[in-house]
Amino acid sequence: MRRSTKLLAGVVIFVAVALVLLPLIVNAGKIRPVLEKQLSAALGRSVKFGDLRFSVLSQSLIASDVSMADDPGFSSSPFLTAKELRIGVSLAPLVFSHQVRLLSFQIESPQINLILASSGMWNFSSLGHAAGGDTGSSRSSLPSLPELSVARIRVEDGRAVIATLPGHGEPSVYDHVNFTAHDFSFASQFPFELSANLPAGGTISAAGRLGPINRNDVAASPGDAQIEVKNFDPVAAAFLDPNAGVSFLADITLHATSDGQALASQGTLHLQNLKLRKGAAAAPRPIDLAYSGAYRLKENAGEIQDATIRVSDVAIHVSGTYQIAEMDTKEAVLKLKITGQNLPIDDIQMLMAAAAVRLPNGSLLKGGTVSLDLTVTGQEKSLVIAGPITAYNTRLVGFDVGSKIHGIATLSGVHTGDTTEFKKLHMNVRITNSGTTVDKIDAVILAVGELSGSGNVTTNDQLNFKLIVTGVKAKGIGKVGVGLLTMLNGQGRAAVPMRVTGTSEEPFITADTKSLFTNKN
Repeated sequence: MRRSTKLLAGVVIFVAVALVLLPLIVNAGKIRPVLEKQLSAALGRSVKFGDLRFSVLSQSLIASDVSMADDPGFSSSPFLTAKELRIGVSLAPLVFSHQVRLLSFQIESPQINLILASSGMWNFSSLGHAAGGDTGSSRSSLPSLPELSVARIRVEDGRAVIATLPGHGEPSVYDHVNFTAHDFSFASQFPFELSANLPAGGTISAAGRLGPINRNDVAASPGDAQIEVKNFDPVAAAFLDPNAGVSFLADITLHATSDGQALASQGTLHLQNLKLRKGAAAAPRPIDLAYSGAYRLKENAGEIQDATIRVSDVAIHVSGTYQIAEMDTKEAVLKLKITGQNLPIDDIQMLMAAAAVRLPNGSLLKGGTVSLDLTVTGQEKSLVIAGPITAYNTRLVGFDVGSKIHGIATLSGVHTGDTTEFKKLHMNVRITNSGTTVDKIDAVILAVGELSGSGNVTTNDQLNFKLIVTGVKAKGIGKVGVGLLTMLNGQGRAAVPMRVTGTSEEPFITADTKSLFTNKN
């Protein structure tokens, strides 16, 4: 018994002495330049430590004041800085032969500066290239480390700052970045997890597999990931120009796959507070969108194969292409098609509000259906939206068109009450930054007659329409006036030329007698 006790005590004393002596045996000061050169050679960037010490309990080398140089073509400031880097190492080779065999990296609270050039190249694209200068020339004298391969890389509570070159606006900042890669190697695929806080609120998380790493361009490495984004504000995150007028908050779930050349993705978006134009009211209810698309990395161009916007039972389809002309400004050139057939008007009222469609006197469209076939072309800041829109059997509730006719008694017999009923309303629209042009108007208003013509709406909502109303249903003196105007206009049916001015919310309608006499002359 005494002998066993003495043996146990001896083991304890030996371990204690070893723990005390190991930091002395492992000379971190001599290891530091070797490790810096190994990492610099593997990453193709100069890596520097302020200090390096050995921790027996964690079997790791702990580096303080860590910095990694940026690609000199992007910046002379560090690509990465961190207060502390814990490097897991194999203990026996380190103690007995002073060889550093890397097992893991754990980076505490780093700042990572990401820069996107106008060419579409990132400053991290050259990671893993042969390092220049002293690092490259000393590569042959270093211990063999042809490929960086470790069991785990972990970044905790990092900060990623994303800027453009040349500079365009303020950089985007992502806080609380956490990243873990398992069985990392440049030469093979490895699993990873990522989470971060988005600029101005919101979160992003992703999990999947990356690799093998493309040593010519890290950003072109293949990968597969499931991504979830919560409370994403694309304007605050600098993905959308605030001057474009489009804004929303989104929850996004998507699956993305890249072969290094093209990125294919599909997923769903849940949009809240959607606004499609400046001055629009936010959509009062959430809108769901399912999409599939592809993006060609080198060409900075992509295709929306199908994006289906759903509001209640309504389905509107969007498809087409986009090209990011300048990566530093992220200005996209769009060529899209928006289609929807026999959509219940009651279900798309909120989309009309989000698109700043103004109806007179706060009225509402109720009942009936609408079909549209629109194209969206041009740059994000100067889009042209054009195409036909047709509605059937709908009512404009809260608007009496007869009460808005002024200045002549010819239409005094036309009354619709507080509801104007449209059997048909067809028009071709063209919406630009300078206003809206409407032509090929073809409408049937039950209490009024058939209407045709064209006009425009300025950016400050001023109306200027010239219309012809045929088959006018007037009574009394109004009927006599209609007959007179029909004769002057040379129409076979009861017809009245009309002029619409004012604003969308308060239109002003008059019989256009001046145009009759002008045409006769």
